[in-house]
Amino acid sequence: MENLGALMMDLEGLYLSDTEQELIRESMVGGLILFSRNYQDKNQLTKLIGSIREIRPDIIIAVDQEGGKVQRFQEGFLALPAIYSLNSLYAKQPKEAGNLAQELGWLMAAEVLHAGLDLSFAPVLDLYNSNSPVINERAFSSSAKIVVELARRYIEGMHEAGMAATGKHFPGHGSVLGDSHHDLPIDDRDATDILENDLLPFAECIDVLDAVMPAHVIYPAIDERCAGYSEIWIKQILRQELCFEGVVFSDDLTMAAARSAGTIELRAELALSAGCDMILVCNDQGAVVEVLEWLGKQGHPGNSKLSKMKATPAEDIALLYESDRWLKAKILIKKLAIN
Repeated sequence: MENLGALMMDLEGLYLSDTEQELIRESMVGGLILFSRNYQDKNQLTKLIGSIREIRPDIIIAVDQEGGKVQRFQEGFLALPAIYSLNSLYAKQPKEAGNLAQELGWLMAAEVLHAGLDLSFAPVLDLYNSNSPVINERAFSSSAKIVVELARRYIEGMHEAGMAATGKHFPGHGSVLGDSHHDLPIDDRDATDILENDLLPFAECIDVLDAVMPAHVIYPAIDERCAGYSEIWIKQILRQELCFEGVVFSDDLTMAAARSAGTIELRAELALSAGCDMILVCNDQGAVVEVLEWLGKQGHPGNSKLSKMKATPAEDIALLYESDRWLKAKILIKKLAIN
């Protein structure tokens, strides 16, 4: 299987600039992530994806399309509920909640695949905490057991559509109050609490996950480095103890929590040395250029595992909006909104 470059970058606007065209031609660039600023409507998105594929048909194109407050594409897409909406339904009808989790996973993935992308970074496997400003209703539940049950069904739906699943934010971001976009959160709990609670959804879903994204959070009881830069978390616990063989994506290396480690080159080195297969550098085109230059000097070979994250859309995706399953999905959305 052919290697893909280890860098995932972003775009500044609705269409590729001349500079961005040159950047994505670089072999060290293996992926692109799109944000709300890159989306106007489906027609514009189709043109953007087409222009990217024309230059680099092999590149991975990703988005965060979880639902709730994290849904980058909105106009023309169904408004996806936050996955925590399944939790209240589970309390009354656990079997029905599981069925809806599977349909929601399929629906999210099907829309993204139909638009021509490869993956949405989902599902969130963090535990719900009402005090968490960054995770909160992005999580299935505060109960690790319920997260596992619903997440496995959600992932089953994603796989049915033909999308790889990425569990985030390993080993659990939900129990810290800090937002890693703005500061470096520290989880001061003892190791037993973290390993027996927050880590459990990842451990119990490891056999169905295709990728994992570590958190920019420090867990001092385990390691003084944040999980995304930690060989203990990635190489020892994730790879050796949990026997995970899939892809490890870094979270965005320009987030405040990641920047505390030093220069962008040092951040890239720390993440790759810790065991990340692909590093995300967003919202800073200058940093993208610097990382590309650094990767070139290192002669970084890229990674053959990354190709497994490419989409393999099921047959019904091509005629998505004419399918019975799609029509029923609209009812699903309404049912979750009521509950």
